[in-house]
Amino acid sequence: MIAKIVKGSGFREVTGYIIDSKKNARIIAHAGLFIEDVDTITKAFEAQAGMNPKVSRPVGHIALGFSKEDENRLTSRIMAEIALEYMERMGIRNTQFFIARHFDKEHPHIHIAYNRIDNDGRTISDKNERLRSARICKELTLKYGLHMAKGKDHVKTERLREPDKTKYELYNLLKTEVRKA
Repeated sequence: MIAKIVKGSGFREVTGYIIDSKKNARIIAHAGLFIEDVDTITKAFEAQAGMNPKVSRPVGHIALGFSKEDENRLTSRIMAEIALEYMERMGIRNTQFFIARHFDKEHPHIHIAYNRIDNDGRTISDKNERLRSARICKELTLKYGLHMAKGKDHVKTERLREPDKTKYELYNLLKTEVRKA
C-alpha cells in the first residue's frame, strides 16, 4: 500500500475529481456530510472550514493505492477499514470526510477527502505527514498481509511526477553506472 498526499486544490475540485462518474467511483465511507452531489458536499466542507479562516489550505486529499496482487482480497469494506485505520493513525479524526473507491486503473485504489478543520474548529496537523504516512502504510501493509513490493524495479516510472520522477531517474542511472564500476 502506498499513499499519495495531494496539495493545493479546493474542496469543489477535489470532490468533483473523486466522485467523477467517468471513474466509476463508489463512496464507501463518510462522516459529517450529506452525500448528494458535488455542491452539497462542497458547501458542507466550506462551512466547516469557515470556523478557522486563518488556515489557507483546509482541503485534505490522500489517495491510497494497493498492489494488483491484492485485488481479489480487497473488498470495498476491507479498503474502507484500512483507510479508516490509516486516518486514525495519521491524526485525521473528529472531522468531515468521505472515502471513495475508483475503478479506473488496473490497481485497486481509494481517495480520501477530508476537512483539515475539525468539528471543533481546530486544525488537523500536516506536520511531517509524508514521513508519518510512509511509516503507517508499511505498518498497515504488514498488518493486513498485503503484497509488499520488492525493490524499485517494478515501478511504472512513466506515471511518476516530480520529485519522485527525478529520484527514480537517479536511481536507475546509479544502478547502471555501479554495474560498470
